[in-house]
This record gives sequence, C-alpha cells and structure tokens, in this order.
Amino acid sequence: KQHFFILVYENIFVFRGKRDPLYSGAVTRSDNLSHQISITVIEARQLIGLNMDPVVCVEVGDDKKYTSMKESTNCPYYNEYFVFDFHVPPDVMFDKIIKLSVIHSKNLLRSGTLVGTFKMDVGTVYSQPEHQFYHKWAILSDPDDITAGCKGYVKCDIAVVGKGDNIKTPHKANETDEDDIEGNLLLPEGIPAERQWARFYVKIHRAEGLPKMNTSIMANVKKAFIGENRDLVDPYVQVQFSGQKGKTSVQKSSYEPIWNEQVIFTELFPPLCKRIKVQIRDSDKVNDVAIGTHFIDLRKISNDGDKGFLPTLGPAWVNMYGSTRQYTLMDEHQDLNDGLGEGVSFRARLLISVAVEILDTTSPEIICSTDVQVEPVSNISEEFFLFGSFLEATMIDRKIGDKPISFEITIGNYGNHIDGVSKSSSVKKKKKEGEDQEEENELIQNSSEDEADEDADLTSVSSTPPMKPFITDRNYFHLPYFEKKPCVYIKSWWQDQRRRLYNSNMMDKIADKLNLTPICYEYMFLCVCVCVFFVLFFCFWCSRYVTLANKDVNLAGRTKLDRERLKSCMREMAKQIRTQVKKNTVKEKLKLAQNFLQRLRFLADEPQHSIPDVFIWMMSNNKRIAYARIPSKDILYSVVDEETGKDCGKVKAVFLKLPGKKGFGPAGWTVQAKLELYLWLGLNKSRKNFLHGLPNGFEEIRATKMGHGLPPVTLVYDMKQVFQLRAHMYQARSLFAADSSGLSDPFARVFFSSQSQVTEVLNETLCPTWDQLLVFDDVELFGEATELRDDPPIIVVEFYDQDTVGKAEFIGRTFAKPIIKMRDEPYGPPRFPPQLEYYQIYRGNSIAGELLAAFELLQVGQGGRADLPPLEGPTDSERGPILPVPLGIRPVLSRYRIEVLFWGLRDLKRINLAQVDRPRVDIECAGRGVQSALIQNYKKNPNFSTLVKWFEVDLPENELLHPPLNIRVVDCRAFGRYILVGSHAVSTLRHFIYSPPDKSCNNWATAGTYSLKDPYDKEKKKKKKKKKGGAEEEEETDERVLDWWSKYFASIETLKEVVYNRELESEYGNFEDWLHTFNLYRGKAGDDDEHALDDDRIVGRFKGSLCMYKVPLSQEITREAGYDPNMGMFQSIPHNDPIHVLVRVYVVRATDLHPADINGKADPYVVIKLGKSEVKDKENYISKQLNPVFGKSFDIEATFPMESMLTVSVYDWDLVGTDDLIGETKIDLENRFYSKFRATCGIASNYSMHGYNIWRDPMKPSQILAKLCKEGKIDGPHYGPGGKVKVKQTEEHLALSVLNHWEEIPRVGCKLVPEHVETRPLLNPDKPGIEQGRLEMWVDMFPMDMPAPGPAIDISPRKPKSFELRVIIWNTDDVILEDDAFLTGEKMSDIYVRGWLKGQQEDKQDTDVHYHSLTGEGNFNWRFVFPFDYLVAEEKIIISKKESMFSWDETEYKIPPRLTMQVWDADHFSADDFLGAIELDLNRFPRGAKTAKQCNLDMIRNEQELPTISIFKQKRVKGWWPFVARDENDEMELTGKVEAELHLVTAEEAEKSPVGLGRNEPDPLEKPNRPDTTFLWFLSPLKAIRYLVCNRYKWLIIKIVLALLLLIMIGLFLYSMPASGLHP
Repeated sequence: KQHFFILVYENIFVFRGKRDPLYSGAVTRSDNLSHQISITVIEARQLIGLNMDPVVCVEVGDDKKYTSMKESTNCPYYNEYFVFDFHVPPDVMFDKIIKLSVIHSKNLLRSGTLVGTFKMDVGTVYSQPEHQFYHKWAILSDPDDITAGCKGYVKCDIAVVGKGDNIKTPHKANETDEDDIEGNLLLPEGIPAERQWARFYVKIHRAEGLPKMNTSIMANVKKAFIGENRDLVDPYVQVQFSGQKGKTSVQKSSYEPIWNEQVIFTELFPPLCKRIKVQIRDSDKVNDVAIGTHFIDLRKISNDGDKGFLPTLGPAWVNMYGSTRQYTLMDEHQDLNDGLGEGVSFRARLLISVAVEILDTTSPEIICSTDVQVEPVSNISEEFFLFGSFLEATMIDRKIGDKPISFEITIGNYGNHIDGVSKSSSVKKKKKEGEDQEEENELIQNSSEDEADEDADLTSVSSTPPMKPFITDRNYFHLPYFEKKPCVYIKSWWQDQRRRLYNSNMMDKIADKLNLTPICYEYMFLCVCVCVFFVLFFCFWCSRYVTLANKDVNLAGRTKLDRERLKSCMREMAKQIRTQVKKNTVKEKLKLAQNFLQRLRFLADEPQHSIPDVFIWMMSNNKRIAYARIPSKDILYSVVDEETGKDCGKVKAVFLKLPGKKGFGPAGWTVQAKLELYLWLGLNKSRKNFLHGLPNGFEEIRATKMGHGLPPVTLVYDMKQVFQLRAHMYQARSLFAADSSGLSDPFARVFFSSQSQVTEVLNETLCPTWDQLLVFDDVELFGEATELRDDPPIIVVEFYDQDTVGKAEFIGRTFAKPIIKMRDEPYGPPRFPPQLEYYQIYRGNSIAGELLAAFELLQVGQGGRADLPPLEGPTDSERGPILPVPLGIRPVLSRYRIEVLFWGLRDLKRINLAQVDRPRVDIECAGRGVQSALIQNYKKNPNFSTLVKWFEVDLPENELLHPPLNIRVVDCRAFGRYILVGSHAVSTLRHFIYSPPDKSCNNWATAGTYSLKDPYDKEKKKKKKKKKGGAEEEEETDERVLDWWSKYFASIETLKEVVYNRELESEYGNFEDWLHTFNLYRGKAGDDDEHALDDDRIVGRFKGSLCMYKVPLSQEITREAGYDPNMGMFQSIPHNDPIHVLVRVYVVRATDLHPADINGKADPYVVIKLGKSEVKDKENYISKQLNPVFGKSFDIEATFPMESMLTVSVYDWDLVGTDDLIGETKIDLENRFYSKFRATCGIASNYSMHGYNIWRDPMKPSQILAKLCKEGKIDGPHYGPGGKVKVKQTEEHLALSVLNHWEEIPRVGCKLVPEHVETRPLLNPDKPGIEQGRLEMWVDMFPMDMPAPGPAIDISPRKPKSFELRVIIWNTDDVILEDDAFLTGEKMSDIYVRGWLKGQQEDKQDTDVHYHSLTGEGNFNWRFVFPFDYLVAEEKIIISKKESMFSWDETEYKIPPRLTMQVWDADHFSADDFLGAIELDLNRFPRGAKTAKQCNLDMIRNEQELPTISIFKQKRVKGWWPFVARDENDEMELTGKVEAELHLVTAEEAEKSPVGLGRNEPDPLEKPNRPDTTFLWFLSPLKAIRYLVCNRYKWLIIKIVLALLLLIMIGLFLYSMPASGLHP
C-alpha cells in the first residue's frame, strides 16, 4: 500500500524544483520592509468620569499621536485619521504594540488623568481578513485598577498595509450602523468579550554556557593585582510582554548565573499580544548588550479549546542562538542576538518557566514577591553521542579556495574549540577546595568543554583535518576526499528529553504524508482506491503515534506542558480518525486532512527545547567562513523507526551559507560549499548502530590502534560505482533580467559530484532554448549500487548572465534528482527515456524562472560506455560539437499558426537620451517570427498601419511545454542602426489559443426575447409603503429634493454594484477582451531583497493581441459571410486611425488620504492630466481634510491614440514652497474606449429625459442596441407590442432592459458597464506599493464625430441646510441636593441647566439659577436657540472654524447632531458642581416621558430597545428626560429630570417667526412661578434674615419671648411685693 501510494504521489507533479536550501532554513527575515499602519479614531462612548474633556492618544511602538480635545462630554466624536510609517523587519513590526488611551485632558490647572487603555499587537491586526478591523469598538480598561470593569469604548478602524497589500475598505457612508457595541467589539474571532485580568509569571531560574562579553586584557590586569580570575560577563534577564518590561538582578562575573527570580505582568486574558520576549543581556557601564533572545509564543504553550489549558511552560531549558561567540567590540552580527534573523551559533541556555493565574478581581489581592521557589528540575544528564561523516565537499566558493579548509561540527558548546570554552571560575574555586566529586557533577551538567570527562572511553574529534581544495571550474573548488571520507564525533551531556523530539518527529512525518498539493487532490477524485489507502494510512499513523507517545508519560523531568500537549495531540488525532471514518465524500475527507495538516505543523514545533541545534562550520585559517544549522531532532536516533529524525543515519546534501546579513542579497546567493553529509545523534549507550545508514563498502580507520571501541576518524571506501550523467537541458523561461537592456545572455552550469559542465550562451533572451545534452563521464559514486538507486545525489543547476567585461552574473539556481538506470535494467518504458519536467528557479527568496529539463544517471557496466544507450551526434553544423536533446525526450511537435494583431505603441521613454522616432515590433517564438510595419513618425501617430500579420511555427503538442513568445521593440535609427527599446516575454500562450464557438448550443445565431416590466413599478411600491408608514420620509418622494447624491448614498446603503469598491479594470479583466497591453521592460531587474519594483523598468507598452491555432484551420470559419482573410481571426475590430474624443472626468471624493502636513492633515486639490492638457483645481483646495468631498467634473478634449493615459492626482496645497503630491492614479482610456464592455458611458438602470437621473449618453438605448446587434451580426432588434402598461417611448425602455441583460445573449453577450462610481487607490512613486488614500470617480468618453453630449451632471457637494433648534427648559425635578444651606445646614441645590449642540461647546448656553431648591425642583421657562448647518443625507452637522489664531483658513468638520443638556449646582466661592447630563442624538432619541414620575433610568439604559424619534421628522417634541451621572462604583445613577421642549425650524421659518434667547423678546416666555425661598442671601440680607427668622426659628422665638415675659412678670411681682412685712 505504501509503495503504491508514493508511486502515484511521485507521478502527479508538474513542477519539481524545490525551494533553495540556502534560504529554506531561515527562521526570520532580518531585512527591512515598509509597512503603514492607519488608525481612524471615530468616537468614544460610555466613558467613565464626570463632565470630562477626553483626548485619545494613539500609540504604535514609541510613536504617539493625539486627537483634538472635546469638552464636557462622555461620548466624544472625533473621526480623526492617523498614519504611522515604519521601515523595519516584519518580526519587529508585528511585535509592536498598538495602544489606544483615553485621557481626561490636561490644562494649566490639572495634569491629564488616564481613563482607560486598550492594547493589541500589530501581528493580530495583520492576521485578520484584509489585514484590518473596520468600525469596531475597543474596550477600555485601567491596568492600575483591575477591580474596575469596562472604562468605556472607542470606535476605530485599524489597518496594517504592507507593500503590495490591497486593502478593500467598505464604503464610509454612515457611521450609524454600528451602534451595537457588543456585537462589533475590536477583538479577533474566538476571543470572549468579557476578558479577565490575569497575572503572567515568568520565572527565571538559571543560565549556563554564556559567552565572554568582555576583553580579557582587563581581566589579566586584575588577576595580576588581586590574584582573582573573573568570569567575563555580568548577565541579567530582561522580559518584555504587551508593552511592559521587567528584568532580574545582575549576576556579576558569572558564566553560569543563578537567579531564581520572577517577573510578573498583569494583563487581560486572553491577551491580544502573542509573544513574550526573553533576553539575556550583559550589564555594562556604557551600553548593555544582548547576549541572546528567545520568543515564547503563547499560542504554542496554551490551548483555547473546551478541554484546553492556560499558558504554561517548564521549568525547561530554552536554547539561545545568535552571533559567533568570540568577543569583538563591534559585533557585525549583533542583530542576530536581538532575535532578528537565523542565529549562526549557540549563545547560552536559560532555565525558565511560565505560569498564568486568572485573578479574582472581587477579592482583595496581595501582590506577590519577585523571589521564586526553586522548582525541582531533573539534573540527571545523559551522555549523548554525535557522529558525522563528510562524504563530499564540493562547490566551495573560489574566494576561499586558496587556503586549506576544514569543517567543524558543534552541539551547544561541545566541539567548539575556538570560542566555546568558557569554564566558570566558580568551578575552579571548588577544585582548589578539593571538592572533587562535586566538581565532576558540575562538569557533567554544565561544562562547555569537550574534555570534561577525561577518563571516559573517548575524547571528541569535532573537526576534519585541513585540506587544500582542487579546482572544479572558474567559480568553485572541491575537496579531494575521493575514497577517504573524514569523520567527526562529539560526546555531550544533556537532560534526557528525547520524548519531546520524538513526538515532534512523528507529527512531522504524519504531516509529510498528508502534504498533498491540489493537483494531487484532483487526481485522487479520479482514483477512489488511492483515497481509501490514504485514509487507512492516516489512521495507522495516528494510532501508532498514540501508542508510542504514551510510553514515557511518567518520565522524570516531564512538565505540565508536556502532559497537556500530549493530551491535545491525542485528542486531535482521535477527532481526526473519527471524522475520517465517517461516511463523508472524498472531497470532505481531503479538506479535513488539509486542515489537520496545518494544525499538525503548528503542534510539531516544540516550545520546550532540549538538545541544541547542530552547527556545521567551514573553517579557513582558523576563521569561521560559512555555516549550516541542522535541528537536532532531524538527526536524532530512536530504535522505533517512526520516532527517528528524518535525516538521521542518511546522507544529506547540506549547503553552507554566509552568516547574518552577509547571507542576504547578492553575496548570499553564491553557495559557499555543498556537503554530502552523514549525521547520527543518539545516546552514547545505543551508539552501536551509528554507522548503519552509511553507503556500504568501507573500512573504518580509528585514531589509535588500541581503541577498539572508538569511532572511526576516516572511512576508506573500496567499493565504488561508475556512472554517466546525461543532463537534457531543453529550455528555460521567465529568467531574471540581468542586463541594462532588460534581457540576459544566459547559460546554465550543471554541478554533479565534483564535476561541472556548461551550456552554450544564448544572447539577449529571457527564454533561452538550449536544446543541449550535457554528458558527464566517469562519475564515481561510493557505496552499493542499490542504495544509490533509491536515493541518488542531488544535481545543482545554476544560471548565469554572460557579460563581455567582468565575471558572469548569477541569475538563479535550481535542484534536481536524476532517474537512475542500473547496468542490469533495460533502457525502455515506463521509466526511460525520461520526460522533460519543469523545475522552479530561485534567486534568494524569490522565484526567478523555470527550467524545462530531464536528468538520467546511467550505470556503466563491464562493457564500458558501449553498453549505454547510444548518443546521437551533433545535428546542427552551425552550433559546432553541441549534442541536441535526443528525439525520445524532446517533445512531439505540431505545426501552429500564430497571428499577431499590431495595434500600436504607447508611452515609449527615451533611450540613451534620444527620443524613439521610428519603432518596430519583432515577434519571435521557437526560432520563427514576424516583424510589424515600421511606424514612420511615433509622435504623430503611434499606431501601426498594417494591423494583422502571421507566421507558422512547430510547437510541442503538450501545451505545458510551449516555449514563451518574445516581443521586442526596436528603434530604427540612421545608418541602418537598430536600438532595443524594450522587451516582453509572454511566458504562457494558453490564453491565446483559439477555440471555435460551440454551434451545438441553443440559440447560437438568434438572441432571446425580453418583455418590459413597468419601469415605474418600484416607485409605485415605494409610494405605497410610504403611505403605510405615515409621515416617514415624505420629502424623499419629492422629485425636487432628490439629486445625484441621493442616488449615490442609496447605492452605498443598498450595496448595489453601482459603487465599485475597486478599479473598474479589475471588474472587467483590465478591458483586455480583444486588445491586450504588454508592458515593455528594459534595465536590470530589481531583487526582492532590495525592494525594487518592476514598474521602474517599464519603458513603454505594446498594444496588440495574439491568436494561435493548429493548421490547417476548418473551412467553416473562412467561409463565413464577411470573412476578411487579411484580418485572420481578428474580424470586425475597429480601425486604429486617430479619433477625437471628449473626456469627462467626474471626481466625487477622496478617503483616507495620507497626511501631508505637520498637523496630521492635508489641504488636497485635484489635478487632471491627459497628454499635454493639464487641469489644476488649485484655487478650490479643501482645507485640512483627509476625507475631502470634491464633487467636480472636468472636460478635456483628447486624440486617441496620442493622448490615452489619464492621470488623476491629488496634491497638498502649501502656502509656502511647492505643493506635495499625495498620490495619483492612472487610467488607460484607449482600452476602455474600444472594449466590447462599452466603458465609454455607463448604462443607467432607468431611462429619464430630465432630472438628476437624466440619460447621459448622446446615443439613445435603442441606437446602442441596434449598433450592438449590427456588430454582433444578430438579426434585430425587433420591438413587439407593449404590454398592459402604456408608457411613452416604450422602445427606449425595452432597449434599455435588454442592454442591462446583454450578458445573457448567446455568443456575443457580455456585461455592459453600468452607470457607476469606481474607487481607485492613490499611489506615490516615493512610497511604491503602499496606498496613500483612495479616490472615488468615474470617466465618460464621447467621440467628437457623434452628436454632442448634454451638460455634465451636477455632482457638486451638497450645501448644508440651515436649521435652528429651539430648546425650552421648562422645569427640573428630583435633582440631587449637593450643598448644605448656610446658617441652617439644610440640603439644597442652586440649580441651573446648560445646553449645547455637539461640537459647538463655545456656543453653550445657560439658564438662570433657581436658587435654594430644597426638593430638587427647578422652574426656568428658559429658551436656548442653536442655529446650525446640516447635511440631511449624511446626517452630519457642518462646522467651519479656524483651528487656531495662526490658521490660514477655516477647517470644515462634520459631526453628528447631538444635543447635550447638563444640570449644575451653582457655587459662588468655588467651581460649580456638575450633577448630571443627557445627550440626545437628534436623529434617533427616545421619546420624552409625559410626567416626571414616568421618567426613569431605563430611558437611557434600554435606549436600543425603546422606539426612537427624529427631530428632523417630528419637528416638535416635549417631554421629561433623565439626567444621569456615574457614582463611585462607576454605576449609572439618576441625578435629576428635565422637562424640555425641542422645536426645529428651518432658517427661512426662523426668519419669519424669530424668538428671543432666555425670556427675551420676541415671543418672550413668562417668568417662572418660583417659591419665595429662591433668592441669594448675600444680595438680600434682610430677606435672608426674615426667611431665617420666620421660617426656621419662629416658634423658638415665640417660646423665648413668652419665657422672657414670664420671667419679667415674676421679677416685677417679687419687686412689687409689700416691704412692710420685712420690718420688725
């Protein structure tokens, strides 16, 4: 089963070449890329706090930008756009934190206080569909107050744009649709809305194997004076997560520091930041330097499923890699230590653990200390054995080929003789104290030295003996190993965590079996038995995994993460087996398997490291030159075959590359060396099998004669096989342009073993057909023949551009494996002769073409070469002794005719400073071709006089093997000189193969019939609906109110196709239905790594087309009526004579323009350019707008073909200096004009003679239909009698109905371009590939020889309508009593009401004060008057004002119409106290309660559920509304009620019936009937005393007066008693 499955698998692929191994191992790209982050802060809601002035701070990384401040509101509206530009590596970009903070604005008296923040990393946004969040609400929280809940919401758009990313933004018409906050939260899918606070504990235990980070000069001086030997590193660990940073203490002078400390982060869980960055740093007085960096991906150490687990890690060792270990003051590879790029050397290992604790925010929590308990970590180390044998070292770069070369293998610090040894001084101290046993244990666990255990049975040999290279060819050398193969071996000690690597290996192997391409899937649908095998195969592997993975569950050193990962994997496997066994269709099974494959690849990456990776270094003159890094799991041995690494005990081709940034770009494209390498890693005790995978037939030579147990240092082969390699190099296509002409002079160099051969050089082509056989004789391969048959060595093919001066330039590289024929096999089907196949050519990371070739390796028997299949001699005398590809291998040819339509040339640039004047086009394919007629004067008419030419050529039967077609444009200069202007290679001709129409289908020659529905049906229905709805939308039915903008906004809301979200070309295949545009290239191509765009190389465009068919052609086509033999297949195309056209450009608006001024805004205006005509609309620039509405049309007369490229640019107006280009878009009008889709003037959906929807085209629908029928050779149109509906001009309506369904007409039908608005990206040449905004526009074109079109439609921006809102504050009730009365201490409030329309805080109005309210009741009868300008369609108030006193002109703002009313308590000797507020959206607010009793908090809380009204429809509303505020617990509380009346009048009505402010004339309001107590005590002291005396102390005074009178009476009584009784 297995063999059959793999056989099918092998024979399906069309493309074989694999990705360049030089680049396949790269972990991260360290080169910089351009990214743009755009953030729109729209508004905030439900902010916690009283009467605040909020500002939003937008922070990306270290860049901060602020919105404007909004006064006195908890739901501010901003609609402000910010752009952040970055040019950094992608990994750095995606780790940056986007932070939105709302700040209670600071002023002179107070500093800003934080309301709440929201954090998310850029990577999370980039992983979203379209790389964006659109109109989502971010939940604000306060990290310093984790017991509090949500602090409010901010509505925003966030988009991350990389180079070439095309973001489709929904149309921004109304921002009112996303009021459902809970349903539109700014969270990725799968993250719960209610996130909890959690504590992330990152525990740092200890590190070992640190490199020297200081020069040893100072250490030697100290040693001389103090006698103390110090370790040359002062390490500490820094941890970064979610924009927070923490670090451990510094351990002075220690290569093996022990910390046992923890860093604690408090963050919402699940976090929106994916990675924790752990970095060991060296503390230095001048500048701390990174020693090594490790990223912990939280997704890999947790599982968010139902049976998932919180992030957990370790305690486990993580290995850190970076630059080479020798210390230099200026380390050129320091970036590698910061985690950018692939580490080239082991730096250190760190024992670390991570735990997460979800906090219960209700209970008081004590912050933990930073010290951590030392967790039990398995210290039992096993002895591991690594063996390597170098079977071949070829393709050594010639720059280093003159000195002896050796190779070194290291694992961790073991085997590293130059800079790996950093023995800790603490170990040496122990030695002095005589603690021998302890010292030995230390060494076994931690030592970095190879000779740690000197009494053991072997010492390590980690490098091969130096050897002088031999020359292979002018580029490469090879080492003469021949039959003597050098070996290396290293012993090392690591904790035995092989189970982790075994599990990864098993998952990798299952994933490799599942990794089928879509081609393979299609094949499987044909072969159900293969699918059955596939399912059985898969189930077998899954059950095998479950069995093996459970073996070592209780092994020492197993962490919680090990156990949880195992459970996750087993659950995943079990789930897959269950779903695969179910009776699904084959397609479903394969889709499930593909999803599972992605999950498996993710799970196979083990987050807890064990054995470090193996590094192979090429050394010359004791210096490290080039390296390869091999994951230890790939070469790990296990007795169970499924657990063994994929390269363990196998000979593997390894390509060495330059370290760090040297390895990127042109320097890194050269192979430094190619090794055929055998590696084996396993426990020392099970090393008896370590030589089993080597090719047989060798003898072991050991270092010493006595050491029988020692591994060999050399293998001497006495068994070798002789082969002949035949490389059938047929052709290549789409090669890289290496010359300034835009072409190359390519040749290929084929490397096999230590031999190389080259093809001939073909001049000036990107699609060379070499048709050459390269024969490699006497190729010696060591080992048994059968082993070689199963796994032959790799062939490397490199492509170069031959230059007359200097060395050949590298173009690309591909890899192949030959098909092997052993001496006893017959040379015949099915394997021989081999078939030509395509191999992908790579140049660095980018694809640089394809090679069509075949390779066969033939074993030479006893009879020598005579037994091999015979070779044909050279057939072409002109080519010399070059062997062609044999007949059985080269493709079978057929005769084809290629017809070429020569239309014209456009936008040809100067060549060598001279203008192109007399160009010609040369077409070539497979050695045959045709030339166009010469254009006599390019300036006057760039079109060709002869339209169609043809040539015949022999091409392969198989379409996949068709050679490319080359288009070259040459300029014919004086004296018979021809200069190449530019060229284009059509890599595939499949699109241009002619297929005759299928006449068997119905209605081939006749069209359908259409009946007319009542065109006014919809309008009638609308009117009926409106009658039912009462007074709703009365004004919309009035024709006079409707304009073009009504239609525009209706189209956006109904999401009809009338407003296209992208360019019109992308909807209609670039309008290349019969006229194609081929870009002409010249100049050297830019490399992906240098971020150059091919656009810079375009020197012009060739317009034409191709048609290809086998000859002879069937007679039916040529017999058709009106067939013109001169035009071939290009019948009935228009003539290409110059034509005068009126071009009418409508520019509607721009959105999300890139800020061009320092204030984060722009002053945009439009510039239209067509040929030499240019229209600048500079005087009508729009001040300080990033979303300007232009609403303009421009008329330009042009002559096609001379003026056919329309450029619409948006510039930023500047008072001083030149205006800056924001962005531009280019439109090819010619293709639109001639397209069968009829893009000259969009077909409207209705036919109207007048009004905003007037028919724009000078041709009526019936005329257009008649013309289309004539062109399509259709009989008609015929109009039948009308239906029941009697409509004038029924023919026009019927014709329009047919035009709108033209795509349904057989044979000639296609979708005609409707009336539309297209959205085009604006691009800036200085920032290639990144959108600078979008422009909504459309273009109409009218030929000047036709009747003139009517005037342009008026699309000028709607003028806002002036309204006046009159708000009468009648009464308040239940207002909370804030103050204590002076003297009496009673609870009271001095109430007044403040109101304003949103955005016009400076126009706020206050009522008078109702003093001394004891019940919360206030009586006002006070009128506010708010005049404002309003856009009905957009539901926005327009405010124009200067931003500051220094502003040149006014800025226009659009804000929603919201009325804010607040209730205040007036204080005279301190600031007034804010009591409560209510904000009413005038478009949708709850109806007021009829009485104060019915007015409650539910009117605010359940606002979404309550019926709402609009003041613009209702005009007059009266009722009670609640005032609300937040208490100490952030709960909403009722702080009062207000009875108000809202009355909306237009400006004209306001003029006719004016009213006064407050209670003033005209139409004054009567004074309120307030109680006597409402007065101010210090203004009326007598009244105050009277009130105080009368009201509060009346009875007390009466009682005192009565008591006094009683006392006086008693006194008088005593006084007036007779005195006679007192005398004797």
